[in-house]
Amino acid sequence: MRIFVMLAMLAMAGTAAAGDWQPVEKVEPYQITGATGIALYESIGARGPKVGIGRAIAYTDFKLTWTRDYQQQGGGCVLASAKPKLIITYRLPQVSGPLPTETKKLWDRFITGVTAHEHVHGEIIVDMVKKIEAASIGLAMQADPDCNKVRAELQNRLRTLSLEQRRQSREFDRVEMSNGGNVHQLVLALVNGQ
Repeated sequence: MRIFVMLAMLAMAGTAAAGDWQPVEKVEPYQITGATGIALYESIGARGPKVGIGRAIAYTDFKLTWTRDYQQQGGGCVLASAKPKLIITYRLPQVSGPLPTETKKLWDRFITGVTAHEHVHGEIIVDMVKKIEAASIGLAMQADPDCNKVRAELQNRLRTLSLEQRRQSREFDRVEMSNGGNVHQLVLALVNGQ
């Protein structure tokens, strides 16, 4: 047992520093039209990204892949390194064409707020990936020559962290979109011209 733990610690010491990565962030705009705040919002309702059974103003999605180094050591297995490749995609509305001066002011405030909201979703995703990385590197099991036990334990940990990310994201949306919430206020200001 003591020898195996020492081997796992040596494997971790030889890997790149945890957190030695950056997410790739990209924006995929969808086009909307209108000359007033209400017209822009109606265009969002018609053209926004499909999420569930309806459409959203904006949406943050991600693709996560890993490069993992499983090492067999003394009949056991250790996950010596785990490096993520994270691509976060923000789907945001973009106005086609020029806007009247007053509508442009309303739009600029609205899209700035919506973009900030979506970036919080991005931060929640990055936090999950960092937690996955921390829960992965150095994970070791004895009597695991094919690394199946390590892989199974890793999947259990990933499932828990993924469910927590979804819960945090839903809770953030619930607060932001409820009556008086930040996104709710942004929508009201846009459609009411305030």
